[in-house]
Amino acid sequence: MTKAKADGTPWPAPEKSILPVGERIKTRRKELKMTLQELATESGLSAPFISQAERNLTIPSLVSLLALAEALSVDLNYFMTIPNSETIVNRADAPRRIEADSPVEYFDLSSQFEGRRMDVMLIHIPPGYTFVTEQRNGEHFRFVVEGEIHATAGDIDTIMRAGDSMHFDSRLPHTVGNRSKEKAILLYAGSPSLFKKE
Repeated sequence: MTKAKADGTPWPAPEKSILPVGERIKTRRKELKMTLQELATESGLSAPFISQAERNLTIPSLVSLLALAEALSVDLNYFMTIPNSETIVNRADAPRRIEADSPVEYFDLSSQFEGRRMDVMLIHIPPGYTFVTEQRNGEHFRFVVEGEIHATAGDIDTIMRAGDSMHFDSRLPHTVGNRSKEKAILLYAGSPSLFKKE
């Protein structure tokens, strides 16, 4: 469900090409007259992390953006453009890229249908990029399509290469990073859905 302003009108998504994600966070926080600490408390993220995100010193992950969107009473579309899928078939020659202010490229492989519980994405991770460590209710599956990643999930800390996979309870602290000099491509499937349409 799209969140609305206090007067009941929908909150418009700003132009992605004009306003970086950090400025969008800060602008909305100021409009709500929230302090960094109040936003941290509402979102479950740390105030230093949010401060870095507002200054575009770090790029929040999709899970972090969802937490911020909920705390700021906006839809996830406030931060990114999620393509709509009218079909259950995705074609290789027509990838549906999620437009986000991030060096990571996300391609949505899911479709919209009643009762959807999971997301499936191809994630292109550039060299040197590491996601923040996260936890959330649900399940997490990752499969390395190409390249090499450093992956953690709870006590597991390992290097994964093409063909390797992990499936775990996403309440475990987890992250991935690309320490190599080449792009890595990761297939991700997880529940509950971040992008499910209400």
